[in-house]
Amino acid sequence: MKLAGRLRPIVAAMAVLAATTCAAQAEDANDYPTSARAEYVYGCMKANGEARSTIEQCSCSIDVVASIVPYARYVTAETALSMSQVRGNLGVQFRTSEQANSAVNDLRRAQAEAEVRCF
Repeated sequence: MKLAGRLRPIVAAMAVLAATTCAAQAEDANDYPTSARAEYVYGCMKANGEARSTIEQCSCSIDVVASIVPYARYVTAETALSMSQVRGNLGVQFRTSEQANSAVNDLRRAQAEAEVRCF
């Protein structure tokens, strides 16, 4: 009986720790603002057709991307992709930056994973 009394607080503490860890992971996966998610889905639908099934596939896709790439890294990749289209020195800086290329590669790998899972 004494052993059970000593284990009860330990088990309770472990349960609280597990719940906190799960909540933190859920927050990390959902740190993308709604506007960023909507923008992604809109672009995905433009690229893949505007059917009801496409909405579900594109929504799935951003969920997968969000679970793999942190939002700050996503913003870096999106900025690099957008700015690399600019002509001149400014565009060259984004096309040749190691940090930008790394972020874009991370995003592309996440999108490939989303393609496999959702489409």
